[in-house]
Amino acid sequence: MDGKLFIVSTPIGNLKDITFRAIEILREVDFILCEDTRITSRLLSHYIISKKLVSFNAVSEKKKIQVVIDRLKSGENCALVSDSGTPVISDPGVRLISQVIKDEIEVISVPGPSALVSALTVSGLPVDSFIFEGFLPQKKGRQKKLQELSNEKRTIVLYESVYRVVKLINELDEYMPERYIVVLRELTKKFEESWRGFPKEIKDSLNEKRIKGEFVIVIAPDGWSNN
Repeated sequence: MDGKLFIVSTPIGNLKDITFRAIEILREVDFILCEDTRITSRLLSHYIISKKLVSFNAVSEKKKIQVVIDRLKSGENCALVSDSGTPVISDPGVRLISQVIKDEIEVISVPGPSALVSALTVSGLPVDSFIFEGFLPQKKGRQKKLQELSNEKRTIVLYESVYRVVKLINELDEYMPERYIVVLRELTKKFEESWRGFPKEIKDSLNEKRIKGEFVIVIAPDGWSNN
């Protein structure tokens, strides 16, 4: 009998934000696929879980898929995790899951934390309809994408790294200066912060301080007002 592939959500910052079921699955599977073994090792150590970790990232995903499939077909169970949050959301794993489904191996979701959902719930912006773009292209196609998003009528959610967040806010000030935005840093962590206002206002605030961590940017629908 084939094994099963579990898609397991892990904390986006606070280690307490993990479900009982996720801990149970991580303890029971035969091996765990993870982006960075060091990061996942810290999580497992916190919950006293000893398990074989296999590095599985954007670079190695394609060449390791068949190895994982073979192990699943031999009857082993596997958990796929990302460094934080829900796997596949702007993280590796789509190719693997697609192939596992084609091979008629069972895929099971173990839901939990997601920076996308967490950001939407605290943004105060309309969430009945939204578009998630993840990380914008770093170079080629970036300006075209920003132009397209400037005409988007729904709430927009973006991810950005500390290295490009100031650049992104400057671009939002250029392409959609009248759109209200919420910038969230280090969600669920000790130094969680948020900035709310128009791009120019937030740009000035960010430039005044040293910034670290990962960012989620939520952009209000065109014409939305917080008044």
